[in-house]
Amino acid sequence: MTAPLFQVEDLHVTVDGTEILKGVNLTVGAGEVHALMGPNGSGKSTLANVLMGSSEYEVTQGRIHFKGDDITAWDVDVRGKAGMFLAFQYPQEIAGVSVINFLRQALSARKGIDLSVLELRLSIMEWMERLDMDPAFADRYLNEGFSGGEKKRNEILQMAVLEPEFAVLDETDSGLDIDALKVVASGVQEVRVDRPDLGVLAITHYQRLLDYLQPDRVHILIDGRVVDEGGPELALRLEAEGYDAWQ
Repeated sequence: MTAPLFQVEDLHVTVDGTEILKGVNLTVGAGEVHALMGPNGSGKSTLANVLMGSSEYEVTQGRIHFKGDDITAWDVDVRGKAGMFLAFQYPQEIAGVSVINFLRQALSARKGIDLSVLELRLSIMEWMERLDMDPAFADRYLNEGFSGGEKKRNEILQMAVLEPEFAVLDETDSGLDIDALKVVASGVQEVRVDRPDLGVLAITHYQRLLDYLQPDRVHILIDGRVVDEGGPELALRLEAEGYDAWQ
């Protein structure tokens, strides 16, 4: 039997001695889009950071598996090189490092080869056009002076170029207006067209992102536990009833 692309089993996580995640179970298959929804303080961003190996959090129980391997103790860089990706809720500015140089170093590490800027530029330009990004952004410092929408599109550009097998989108829709949201969501779909086996976990508060992404499964996280899961209709019920129905 083939192992699922990504699986979390009975995951318990503490921060500074306080338990935030209290037994999370989650399975994402290749090519699937899953949505994780929950109120503020439910543990969504904690889960995203733990999945990528952030040292700020302590896993006290449970396991994280990627392509059948137990990666619970893997470092952040090892997970990234193996094919995992996190799009941040609040992308950081990195002064002095251009977008294209950042991507060159990241992709070289991911592929284990030393790529030149020239080799990468054509690929980046093609994706920038598909993501409706100004080509001049390739030579600007990473996220410096970027608008909220430009930062989020840059995250999707990274996901396209780095070719991960599993991507966590941590509130990618946060702070975006309707037009910017549509551009970012369509960018995710563009990447999925090129990489149909890409597994996606989209963490969001809002139904509007899911209207574009059309998830296969929806999970509701409240107080560190997945309290319900189902098809896309679950997000519609949540939109109509709010989280009180599960609390």
